[in-house]
Order: sequence, then C-alpha cells, then structure tokens
Amino acid sequence: MGYLNEIRSRINSVNSTRQITSAMKMVSSAKHHKAQNAIDRFSVYQQNLLMMLHDFMEYCEREEVRVDIPFSTPREVKKVAVVAVSSNMSMCGAFNENIAKELASTMEGYKSLGWENVLIYPIGLKIAKKAAAYPNVYREVLNDMIKKTNYSETVKLTEHLVDLYSNGVIDKIELIYNHCKSSSKQIVLRETYLPVLSDDLKKMFQEGTKLIKGKYSSQFLLEPDPQTLINALIPKIIRLKLYAVLLDSAAAEQSARMMAMQIATDNADELLQSLRIQYNKQRQQAITNELLDIMGGKSLDN
Repeated sequence: MGYLNEIRSRINSVNSTRQITSAMKMVSSAKHHKAQNAIDRFSVYQQNLLMMLHDFMEYCEREEVRVDIPFSTPREVKKVAVVAVSSNMSMCGAFNENIAKELASTMEGYKSLGWENVLIYPIGLKIAKKAAAYPNVYREVLNDMIKKTNYSETVKLTEHLVDLYSNGVIDKIELIYNHCKSSSKQIVLRETYLPVLSDDLKKMFQEGTKLIKGKYSSQFLLEPDPQTLINALIPKIIRLKLYAVLLDSAAAEQSARMMAMQIATDNADELLQSLRIQYNKQRQQAITNELLDIMGGKSLDN
C-alpha cells in the first residue's frame, strides 16, 4: 500500500502542475491577443507613414529633386552598439536562449574590434544577465520597456542612440530580437538599425504598402522644401522602428510561452495517463495478493 500511496501522491502533484501550466497558457494566450492588437493598431499609422515617404521619394526621383537621406551613409565601423531584446521572465521555451546565442555570435563577429568597442543595450532581464559577461554594457535598467511597452520611453532610448550615431561616437547600431512570424513560430532577427540602408528602406516600403498600396497620390505641394521634409520623416521612421521591434518581441514572447505551456500541459497529460495505468495495475495486484492470502488461510484452516 505504501507504493500505491506514492503513486497517488505523484498523480496529485502532476495534476496540480498541469492546472498551473494550463492556466499560464490561457493567460499567455490573452496577453498575446492583446499584444497583437497593439501591433495591428500601430501598423496602421506606420504603414501610412511609410507609404507617404515612399510616394514622396518617388516624386523626388521623377521630378529630379535631389534630397539627401539622413543617417544613410555607411562609414568605417570602429565602434558598434547592439540592442538585444529578451523577456523579463522565463518559462517561454528557447525564446531567451536564442537571443543569447545570437548576441554571443554577434559579439564573436566583432571580436576584432575589441569588445570594449561594442556597446550592448540589453532590454529585458534575461539578456541583461547574459550581457553582464561583457565589459561594455549600458548600465541604465531597460527592463521596464519590456514589462510595459511605452512609446515615450522608447523615444528616449532612440534619441540617445541617434545622438551617439550623429556625434560619431558609434558607427553602426544593430538590433537583435524575436520576430513573431505566427502564433506558433518565432524567429530571431538581426538587423541594422543605423545607418538606414537603402535596402532596408525598400524592405520597409514593401511591407508598408501591402495593405494600402495606391492610397496616396504622387502629386505634392511641398512646403517648406523637400530636404526639410525628408529630414523630419526619416527620424520619425527610425523612432517607429524600435517601437515596432519591442511590440513584435512582446507578441513573440507570449506566443513562445503559450506554446511552451501547451507542451508542458500535454506532457503532464501523458504522464498522468501513465501513472494512472501504473496505479490501477498495482492496485489490482494488491487486491489479487490479498485474495490469495485469504484463500491460502482458508485452505490451512481446512
């Protein structure tokens, strides 16, 4: 009976764990839905702004109006900033580990510069712990930007990064984050944030014009002048990019946690089934042994 009590205790323990993982999955599902809604609302503004910039640049090209795109000139890379985005909590599968691996790979690629020339901006508690192994880490705590994604806080960090780049302190800025490709799949992306390369702009234009292509007219009355307008639009695009990355990472985190908790719940179900079969077998064996003992004792009395 002692062994039966042990199995019964394990069944109760696994069942309690299953209830927790199932509840966490439902919470993550609700948070993922909320994060996805935030992305959808933001995308409307971002797509319209990208479409406006796209049509404006097409107009300038057609009318042979020369404009210089700010922050678009590559220069010799002597010092780099890497913004790595993780989560503050665990229990989300390989979500944080994949970011840590990509950061390690990135740092290895810049080893020739000297790690003292690579400034890491860790957004999220998990990647902050990993980044602590390197010598040049931005010390201001950025974990709250993941806990609650706020545009005004994102702008502060963006302005800080843009100032460093504009003043020549940093020659290149990269982003490492998880992209929520679907509700069941996340992929790690490593992208150049600054300088704003023409290929990156074309990619953004393609993404931004998917839903609203042809909405704007390419005829413009420009005031005060094209260069002033482009100088205002590009920094806005840069600020929006980092905010979009944080929203994307937040949705990917909840998606990863939802899948991890689903797998944990399924594993608990399988273990419960196995334990119950084992319990029933042992219980049947105990009953059989007791019947044999009873029958054996009656035979001796005769």
